[in-house]
Amino acid sequence: MARVSHKKHISAPTFPFFYFLSCLLLYVLALPLLFASSLRPKHKYSLPARFFPPQCLKGLDCEPHLWFHACSFGEIRSLEPIIKALDSINHTESTESKRTILITTITHTGFEEAKKLYQSPDSKIRVCVRYLPFEIFLPLWIKSCRHLQALIVTEAEMWKMLFYVGKVCKARTFLINARISNRSLKSYQRFKGLYASIFALIDEVLAQSQMDKERLEDLGAKHISVFGNLKTLNTPVLSAHYTKPKRIVFTAASTHRGEEKLILQAFQSLYERYQNTESKPLLLLAPRHPERFQEVYEVAQSFYPRTTLFSQTNLEPAHEVILIDALGELNNLYAISDVVILGGSFVQNVGGHNPLEPAFFHTKLISGEHIFNQYALFEAVTNYVLIPPQSLKDTLLRWEQLPQSACNQASSDKLSTLIHKITHT
Repeated sequence: MARVSHKKHISAPTFPFFYFLSCLLLYVLALPLLFASSLRPKHKYSLPARFFPPQCLKGLDCEPHLWFHACSFGEIRSLEPIIKALDSINHTESTESKRTILITTITHTGFEEAKKLYQSPDSKIRVCVRYLPFEIFLPLWIKSCRHLQALIVTEAEMWKMLFYVGKVCKARTFLINARISNRSLKSYQRFKGLYASIFALIDEVLAQSQMDKERLEDLGAKHISVFGNLKTLNTPVLSAHYTKPKRIVFTAASTHRGEEKLILQAFQSLYERYQNTESKPLLLLAPRHPERFQEVYEVAQSFYPRTTLFSQTNLEPAHEVILIDALGELNNLYAISDVVILGGSFVQNVGGHNPLEPAFFHTKLISGEHIFNQYALFEAVTNYVLIPPQSLKDTLLRWEQLPQSACNQASSDKLSTLIHKITHT
């Protein structure tokens, strides 16, 4: 696929001196807190790589043509169809024109997932995976980005120095999968001037929905269009094939603190109804955050003493509850589930989780009402049930009456359109 260079037509932006000084001051003030946080297992790799010398002062050991930045695990996974398509393109290109791709993220789970998904020995593209340094360190990467053609940033990762570096390197800059949630809208409006200055460094914005488009335009975004959510382009893939137990399988997916107790309590009445039958229900409980595995395991044991860990028994049918203490297993479990309860939606401050994956497997899909971060994805799903927490018990008892969910057909043109945008620069 041909590449059109535009670098000579782009003038470098003015260095954001006062913004840089503000970030420097914030960095100095936050150092004690950053150091304390880096002692936590969750942050012991990501924080030093992003904030502490010498790690964050290291230059890149690659010279990327395309740079993708995604916040964490879910956003990294949403890039998969794009990276695969670029890999396919490189199969047809000459050796000297093959691309190097840089992928940056800010969380340890996102970093590990990017390496697992995109650093394959069979890939025809070179993929470098790095933690994104804090704003004041990003200019150190400019020298390594002299061949950069496009910077593609996902969702709400609007770091001014990140886009500044992209423009200094005369790359086209994109904000894709862009959204402004109900919860964060007031915060964005409060700093409207700052975001307007960031959007001045962004060449094109692809919004998730018409509402997001209007909100982004109000903040100063230009050249914006509605594209939909990237996750609609990503067909779920199984990493393992499990035999479905001869039981009714309920999967509580991506749960947050407070939701596990609610689900375990609601499951009790259902279990009592079926406990003397061969099809007695099995609950697979998958907390969202790995650091909570032990905490949730203890909560589950207080309800069901025969609770066990997935890593120790896989899908051993003798247990009432199996705690899923592993990442990357949800699609494998959705494939054998009768009913999926989506977490992050029965508490008010999360905004729900991705319904597309369980809907792909036609599970009976239950979610709480707090899905403000997932409206675009729920629009792509049919036959799901939204309920308040107090209705969960009755909903589980009538699970057989619930409809099977399904995904709407995504546009086949979307992926090729996006690839064309970011490669014809």
